[in-house]
Amino acid sequence: MGLVGRLLEAIREVFAVSDRVARARAVEYIEAEIEELENVFSLLVLGSFVGLPSPPMHLSLELMPEMEQELIAMLERVDTAVTPFSHLFSTFDIG
Repeated sequence: MGLVGRLLEAIREVFAVSDRVARARAVEYIEAEIEELENVFSLLVLGSFVGLPSPPMHLSLELMPEMEQELIAMLERVDTAVTPFSHLFSTFDIG
């Protein structure tokens, strides 16, 4: 390989690395966006926990299977919201 061949190979490597970095960041951004959309969806469906108007009951009941994990997390937060240290103790599983 001559000088031009090595230079082209180095340029290809730079572009390959930048492509991998851009793809990794894109996946992180999409995952963060999905998490935020799930939070918004949870608030729309289970908004009565925070004082938002509830959707019609038949819609809430149809969406309940999709909301199982969010409902469990919200109920755990409501249960641990009684005292200031309850969230800390539940995090460290101190019984």
